[in-house]
Amino acid sequence: MDCVIGTEVEIAAEWLKKGYAIGIPTETVYGLAANATSESAVLKVFQIKNRPSFDPLIVHVSGTAAVDQIAEVPDTARKLMELFWPGPFTLLLQKKSVIPDLVTSGLPTVGVRMPDHPLTLELLQRLPFPLAAPSANPFGYISPTTAAHVSNQLGDKIPYILEGGPCRVGVESTIVSLEQDTLIVHRVGGVSVEALKAAGYKVEMFSGEQDIPSAPGMLDSHYAPLKPLYFGKASTLFTRKYEEPVAVICLDQSSG
Repeated sequence: MDCVIGTEVEIAAEWLKKGYAIGIPTETVYGLAANATSESAVLKVFQIKNRPSFDPLIVHVSGTAAVDQIAEVPDTARKLMELFWPGPFTLLLQKKSVIPDLVTSGLPTVGVRMPDHPLTLELLQRLPFPLAAPSANPFGYISPTTAAHVSNQLGDKIPYILEGGPCRVGVESTIVSLEQDTLIVHRVGGVSVEALKAAGYKVEMFSGEQDIPSAPGMLDSHYAPLKPLYFGKASTLFTRKYEEPVAVICLDQSSG
């Protein structure tokens, strides 16, 4: 399959309407998007990423009104949407039957967010369905922040990548659930715990133990790149011989 990188929102919409998965930009990372209401389309996302079926996906919507079509929305959730949407903030809500169990890995809740990227918002507004969109990379690899990253990793498996420039935030969204007057943080991302507290909410970190993740991106291997990582001084790291490609983090100001 020949993958095209382009800025045509209408072309992206047509591929999605046909049941394909494509690459889309968001403010966090590039996503591998498909019709969130179609089990066959969502299955393609899992297959392309080689993602385990017990790791749920986040559903992207065009705005607060669209959430009512896919989930039960308490008043507290609406207030959080007003504060943090559009943006890197995902809410776990009780899902409606229109969302296949495959999206949520059988969990009764679905992660929902409104991305803060003009092209993807335009795309969502053109579609009659929301988009399930995990990061557009093979499972276990570093999340992509440019269209070129997506093309390099998945270009032989998808027909189209919507070019939206480099991602502004560069890390995944923060995921929270609601428990009475408390926000339970399942994953820290683009919205800090301090920002949640500054908005006047009581915040706790998720501490439950389950056989499957309670939210997307909670597996130990989710952010674990496959390349070895070395810490040290630049003078040592860049003169050392490596048997395979590696990642390095320099702890001094040396250049090289």
